[in-house]
Amino acid sequence: MFEKQAAVFLYAISPVHMGSGQAIDVIDNPIQREKHTGHPSFAGSGIKGAVRHSFEALTSHKPLSEEEKGSLTDVINRLLGPDSNSGDGLHAGAVSFGDAQLVALPVRSLKGGYVYATCPHALARAQRLLTMAGRRVNWSVPNVPENHCALINEQLVSSHNQRLHLEAFEYLPERSDAVQVIAQDIAHSALPESEEYKFFRDKLKTDLVVLSNTDFSYFSQHAMLVEPHVRINPETGTASDGGLFYTENLPPEAIMIAPLMASQTRTKGENQPAEAVMSQIKTLINSRLLQIGGDATTGRGLVVANVVEG
Repeated sequence: MFEKQAAVFLYAISPVHMGSGQAIDVIDNPIQREKHTGHPSFAGSGIKGAVRHSFEALTSHKPLSEEEKGSLTDVINRLLGPDSNSGDGLHAGAVSFGDAQLVALPVRSLKGGYVYATCPHALARAQRLLTMAGRRVNWSVPNVPENHCALINEQLVSSHNQRLHLEAFEYLPERSDAVQVIAQDIAHSALPESEEYKFFRDKLKTDLVVLSNTDFSYFSQHAMLVEPHVRINPETGTASDGGLFYTENLPPEAIMIAPLMASQTRTKGENQPAEAVMSQIKTLINSRLLQIGGDATTGRGLVVANVVEG
């Protein structure tokens, strides 16, 4: 039984390939997606695996409190559960990561370079997760008709026809104070407060754009980064016949959110309460860089985690 809840934002700072293992159409290596929405998602098991894989690097930069005893192996077994091949007594970990849901996508804009696009459905789901984590969320999610958008920054609108241009599409804009409240909250919740993220916090505060669920669905399907790769023949050093394949990535600047839950530890001896477990995992990953998904050797999968509690 999980006794403590939080939410963790994952902000992509490089392309992220969390693979689904199933080819669709011309894309050989698609990313994970929710079946009912088509939005990109990260499996909770993949997030947990990334934290386990990065454990030693994370603890070397931000060590656990002095109250934490034992080796790093004991600590990771207590928080995340032992490896099934370890030979130790098996037990569940005290920390659980749920599947990450999409909050906002970067979409190319005629003015301003790009915007953070979202939709009422994505905002309502993020609001629900934050509320479950005990966070007071004073959002009023706007209802946006198709071919319209709600925005903050009117400078994104073309002076030629008074439309917002995203990719090859035009949207009739309406300035919204509700979107401004949402953008302020997400900017401070999803990104660390350090100076290197100031530009992106400020841009998110002004350039969040809410599209209809239908219009946003198009971008969630087609605004991904698709990269061609060529398989090289090691003997000839040239491209292999039939070696061309395409890999799909979540683009940089995308924002995801996942539930984070903690229970008391299940190891033998004295158990730690859920409050202590949540404090430890938050200390470990908050404002830290994680590598999730595949293609790590080519710089893919870099996300910064930010934990939000009540």
